[in-house]
Amino acid sequence: MPVTRKLMLYVLLCLLGLTTVFPFLWMVSTSFKTQTEVFSLRPNFIPRNLFTDKMWDNYQTILVRHKFLRYVQNSLFVATTAAFGQLVACSMAGFAFARMKFRGKEILFGMLLATLMIPVEVTIIPEYLIMLKLGWYNTYLPLIVPSMMVGSFGTFLFRSFFENIPSSLEDAAFIDGVNSWQMFFKVFLPNAKPAIASLFIIAFMNNWNDLLRPVIYLDSDHLWTATMGLMQFKGNYGTQWHLLLTGSV
Repeated sequence: MPVTRKLMLYVLLCLLGLTTVFPFLWMVSTSFKTQTEVFSLRPNFIPRNLFTDKMWDNYQTILVRHKFLRYVQNSLFVATTAAFGQLVACSMAGFAFARMKFRGKEILFGMLLATLMIPVEVTIIPEYLIMLKLGWYNTYLPLIVPSMMVGSFGTFLFRSFFENIPSSLEDAAFIDGVNSWQMFFKVFLPNAKPAIASLFIIAFMNNWNDLLRPVIYLDSDHLWTATMGLMQFKGNYGTQWHLLLTGSV
C-alpha cells in the first residue's frame, strides 16, 4: 500500500475513533461542571472550575449525599451473581442438547429458541405476581433468579460451541472411564473458555443495565442498583445533568 494512501487511511481511522470517543469525553467534562454551566448558551468543553477547590464537588455529592457507591456495589453483586448462575445453567443445558441423546431433544430445543420471540413486557406481570406470592418483593431474588434460569441465547451459544468440539476427545475420555459429569467438567468446559467469557460479559452487562426489574421489585433505597441511583437525578420538571453524568462516569 502506498505511503500516501496509508497515511490517509490512518487519518480517517483517527477521525472515526475521535467521533466514537468524543461523547465519553464530553460526559467526563460535564461531570466537573455545575448545573448552570451545563445549560450555558455557549457550551465549553473545558470546565470553568477545573483545578479549583470545587473541581470534585459533583463526585462528593453523589458519593456522600446520594450514597452512589452503595448502589454500584449492589449492581456488582446482582450482575455478578446472575451472570455466574446463567453460566452454570446455560452451559449444562448446552451440553445436554449438544452431546446427550434423549427423546424430543430437537423439539424441546426449538421451543426454547422460540422464547426469544417473546418480549419481556409480555411476561413481566405474571412474573411479578409469582414473585409477590413467593414473598420476594423488595429483595434481590427477583433480579437474580430469573436471570439464572436457562436462557435461550446462552444455551444456543454453548450448544453451538460444544457441537464443534471433536468427538475424538469425547471418545478418548469414555475409554478412560469418565462419566457424563466428569466429561462436562474436565473435557468440555476447559475447551469452552471463549464461550464462557462471551456469555459472562453479555449476561453481566444485561443485568448491570437492567432498570425495569429494579424499579418494579426494589422499594427500599438501600437496595437500589446503579441504574435506579441514576434515575433519581431525572425529575418531572428537569434533569440534573451534571450529577447524572457524574454517576455515569
